[in-house]
Amino acid sequence: MDYDQSFDYNYSNYDNFTTQEEAVFQHKSTCLNDVLCVSLLVVSVIIFLLGFFGNALVIWISGFKMKKTVNITWYLSLAISDFLFCAFLPFSITNMVMEEWIFGLFMCKFASTLMFLNMFSSIFLLVVISVDRCISVMFPVWAQNQRTVKKASIVVVLAWFLAIGLSIPSMVFRDVRNHLGRTICFNNYTMTQHSHKIVALSRFLAGFVGPFIIIIICYSVIILKLRTNRMIKSSKPFKVMSALVAAFFICWLPYHVFVILELNHQNYDHSILITGLKVGTSMAAANSFLNPVLYVFMGNDFKQKFKSSVLSKMENAMGEEGRTTSRYLSRTSSMDGRASTYI
Repeated sequence: MDYDQSFDYNYSNYDNFTTQEEAVFQHKSTCLNDVLCVSLLVVSVIIFLLGFFGNALVIWISGFKMKKTVNITWYLSLAISDFLFCAFLPFSITNMVMEEWIFGLFMCKFASTLMFLNMFSSIFLLVVISVDRCISVMFPVWAQNQRTVKKASIVVVLAWFLAIGLSIPSMVFRDVRNHLGRTICFNNYTMTQHSHKIVALSRFLAGFVGPFIIIIICYSVIILKLRTNRMIKSSKPFKVMSALVAAFFICWLPYHVFVILELNHQNYDHSILITGLKVGTSMAAANSFLNPVLYVFMGNDFKQKFKSSVLSKMENAMGEEGRTTSRYLSRTSSMDGRASTYI
């Protein structure tokens, strides 16, 4: 099968590679003559530019310009995950243009691993933030006493280790072969039986379905609590987090859908499946630049956006949550005389 392997497409029917093929076929890139390829190329370049510099800005502000808090720890880790992924996008962009992998076996494995490390770390951090917010709303006094930057940092490290563990299959199955006169980076699932299905379903369940069930439960609890409690006047933190979760869902759902369909690729049109994988992968990559954009445009109301600098918008978006939570916890503590004696 002859198709572009720009990010992480999963077909593994590359068993019969011969030296005769290499001698007969001389590969010439046709990307610049294809509308879809050019469109995805432009999108990828935009994702790289916005994601790289946008997340670098978030890292600089949250890491060096703002006071370290639990909320800043969450968002800083998210930005680092997105920044690392965007930093290696030029390898995939080059591969997209040349329609050939020229960076060797190690980078073939490493670039793909970073994609899934970004996916798992992002969703795990969103789960952590959702659970943290739920606990803060349900048990405000306990949260005020127990939520510390040190504990948050430990949770982040654990989330990253779990994400690294689930990203290992990319290191194992990613491979480089010569085919029809070009070098291709692809997923070689022919090593063991059912490995393709196991990897695809585990990524779908652990990196998408399971975490979203937890997030939905947490948000349902939060909404019910907020309806019966009018002490929280600002809804900005809730809107920022809702936007982050919605962006992740919209960006990653198409990719997972086509990966699952690919498990029975003989039942579907090959061209549609490949196009869906390409578009789905590009949408998944787009999630890496949406987070800093959301920080900017949801930090202040619409009228104030044009009156302040980009830095103040982002700082407001990330810092507003800490100030609002603090006000809420303080009011709750003052109303509960018995609880306040333990603070």
